[in-house]
Amino acid sequence: MSARRAALIVAAVLGVALVVVVAVATPWVVLPDPPGGSTPADPGAGLPGAQIRRAEAFAAALRPASLISLVLGLGTAAALGTTRLGARLVTRAAAPFGGGWVVQVFLGVGVLSVLGRLVTLPVSAHAEVVRHRYGLSTRGWGLWLRDVSVATAISAVVTAFALWSFLWLVRRAPRTWWAWSAGVAAGFVVVGSFLYPVVFEPAFNRFEPLPAGELRTDLLALAEESGVPVRDVLVSDASRRTTALNAYVSGLGATRRIVVYDTLLEELPDEQIESIVAHELGHVVNRDVLTGTLIGALGAAAATALLGWLLSWTPLLRRVGAEGPGDPRVLPLVLFLLGGASLLATPLQNAVSRQVEARADLHALDSTRDPESFVVMQRRLATTNLSDPDPPGAWQWFFGSHPTTAQRVAFAQDWARADRP
Repeated sequence: MSARRAALIVAAVLGVALVVVVAVATPWVVLPDPPGGSTPADPGAGLPGAQIRRAEAFAAALRPASLISLVLGLGTAAALGTTRLGARLVTRAAAPFGGGWVVQVFLGVGVLSVLGRLVTLPVSAHAEVVRHRYGLSTRGWGLWLRDVSVATAISAVVTAFALWSFLWLVRRAPRTWWAWSAGVAAGFVVVGSFLYPVVFEPAFNRFEPLPAGELRTDLLALAEESGVPVRDVLVSDASRRTTALNAYVSGLGATRRIVVYDTLLEELPDEQIESIVAHELGHVVNRDVLTGTLIGALGAAAATALLGWLLSWTPLLRRVGAEGPGDPRVLPLVLFLLGGASLLATPLQNAVSRQVEARADLHALDSTRDPESFVVMQRRLATTNLSDPDPPGAWQWFFGSHPTTAQRVAFAQDWARADRP
């Protein structure tokens, strides 16, 4: 059997395994219909008409920018990855520094990352103007530019290291590199899940322990009752950037902590904060991070094996000016293929995410036994975060990672009518 055919077969097997894991691990039925059937979702979610119109206007102003940015980003990646233009950029970026393949990888990825970001930068700036206009963003332009620069730099460095290891394996094992690379790609996903809260989060926010008091005690007790050991409860200085309200649980094992936005402490009463944190603890209880990491690792491994099949196709390599899969000039093509695959997977990822988020809502309701606070909290989040309570169906299908506010309010009403232990 040829190495190319073996790569395709392994990609297919990993793809099937990915589908099976998604099908088995996703909670497709979160809450059985209560007596009398499920509650129809009110499109307005009980919000005042003025607030609904404001949220719809904000979404209408922001959605075109999101779509344009998506098209520009993918179009630039396609222009660089399917022609010799990207290969020329990689070689020319490294030429002043000797032009070695390692230099080509790191400087080439850096140039491609910066170029891709610059193409979409005007659209991102327009989106920031919209957020300022509606009071959602509190960042000055200096901080905004700093955030964009840091995010681009982190992405470029991580991508460069991943692609360097990819090309190193191609050069060390010309026939079986795709198998080794699949394992390394899966390992990157696992390591990234562990390192993200301790390496990347501090690049954008400062964290301070929540002062001792009733809320801190209640949140730690909520975690203990859920069987979730946490190291600390931290407050993020989110107000430097936004008026949005949020909380989350991040980290694995010894790095796990509850994080609440400082805006949350200023705007919501304790019982609503506890409802939000209970939702986030639900993700840990249900092992959503671990399951997501497994799914991500399988997806990365399958994609890498599929690259092993594609990058052994000589006409494709010749088209982009690369001599082989170990040639750094293949990097723009790899980035384009990975970006396209990520876009195609988005609807499925979000379909799974919406079910997972609904199950976390169920944990919050089961833990707090307070559907009224849950509903008030959801309406307050929608008001402050300017969430469209009932977005267009196609948009929600493709981009919606959470149930809509209307669906979450109806879910809480169903829970109140169900006979939950």
